[in-house]
Amino acid sequence: MNKDEYLEHLNKYNEMVLETDNIDFQLFIDHGVKRGLRDQNGNGVLTGLTNISKIESFKMVDGQKVPVDGRLWYRGYDVIDLVKDFSFRRFGFEEVAYLLLFGLLPNQKELNDFKEILALSNELPTNFTRDVIMKAPSQDIMNSITKSVLTLAAYDEHISDQSLSNVLRQCINIIAVLPCLAVYGYHAYNHYELGDSMYIHHPNENLSTAENILMMLRPDKKYTQLEAQVLDVALVLHMEHGGGNNSTFTTRVVTSAGSDTYSVFAAALSSLKGPKHGGANIKVMEMIKNIKENVHDLKDENEVKEYLGKILDKEVFDHQGLIYGMGHAVYSLSDPRAQVFKSFVNQLAKEKHHEDDYALYTMIEKLAPEVIAKKRHIYKGVSANVDFYSGFVYSMLGIPVELYTPIFAIARIVGWSAHRIEELINVDKIIRPAYKSIMEEKEFIPMDER
Repeated sequence: MNKDEYLEHLNKYNEMVLETDNIDFQLFIDHGVKRGLRDQNGNGVLTGLTNISKIESFKMVDGQKVPVDGRLWYRGYDVIDLVKDFSFRRFGFEEVAYLLLFGLLPNQKELNDFKEILALSNELPTNFTRDVIMKAPSQDIMNSITKSVLTLAAYDEHISDQSLSNVLRQCINIIAVLPCLAVYGYHAYNHYELGDSMYIHHPNENLSTAENILMMLRPDKKYTQLEAQVLDVALVLHMEHGGGNNSTFTTRVVTSAGSDTYSVFAAALSSLKGPKHGGANIKVMEMIKNIKENVHDLKDENEVKEYLGKILDKEVFDHQGLIYGMGHAVYSLSDPRAQVFKSFVNQLAKEKHHEDDYALYTMIEKLAPEVIAKKRHIYKGVSANVDFYSGFVYSMLGIPVELYTPIFAIARIVGWSAHRIEELINVDKIIRPAYKSIMEEKEFIPMDER
């Protein structure tokens, strides 16, 4: 078979699959199927209980759901209160990680001990960076991280031990090394694929996670206090978001099958890398770049509003009809993470002299809900989500686009760890949803009669 015949067969297979596997949309409605585990109103199907976090987007008033400003709690504490307490006083990632893992706010000694344990856990096995991360560099850093996490399993003598103490050890170790896996994965790609200089900085046990990320990423190891604090806040806000998001549910599903911690997190990482989940901030950056290239006067609200309408009408940008960073599957009036993050973004924009860019973002945040309401007839409320600003922040911090989703993973691994532990403690059944077959039974046809 030559190449042309090979391609011809692939096209034929593609047509066969489309014909065989296409299911009439009406059948989903007729059988009451919750597509994407959501009902017809987009509400998630209740599949479990959790004591890790809570999201509020509406209140019941006289039996009716009334949208309210979004709120998010970690272990009972409002995330806005948590951020207000530590911001510009100390770094919060390690403190909030302790809270999510153990359910309690640490005192100073408990926090110091936990930081020391993280520092002792962030050393990769001998020659791991050379033999694993640098051997097959990839532009897709999420794939690089996933490969590295799975390979770390080979260095664990107790890989399959499902005892709580062992799983906790594994979770803490992976939380500690993930920043190294991400940053080193990028440096390997940047050197071997893009021909740039190679430098590997070891994490400093006296620095916070946010500080270490910036230090390891930059050739001169330098960063400002504000840069590190803003990144720290971003990590905390991305750390956890209920049990229903795709990657966290993946964590629960694979955990319920009895799989080891490394395989569980590899599955969660594979979920997060999907552009519908962890890659939203990249799409925001691409959209903003497109707006800058095509709108003549970026201070003219009418011109910007008109272009946003064209994006929704699929006339421009990626022709998907989406204003990225606007709207959320749960929140309607506001995303609390975006609200608390916005003030930090403003301060960083001033330090980096990006006030004009910040003005454009805030203008789009104001205009997009109006355009969406008019074009889509959605009046329940559409607001900016946390990803609307996070990509802008990462760009001002000089973080390469290839690391945007890995930064998300560095934060969310804490939430995954908490959910893995909660699943192991409380549920002993494998998660197994039902699918209704609509297959037509057929008489078997012998080979010589086909």
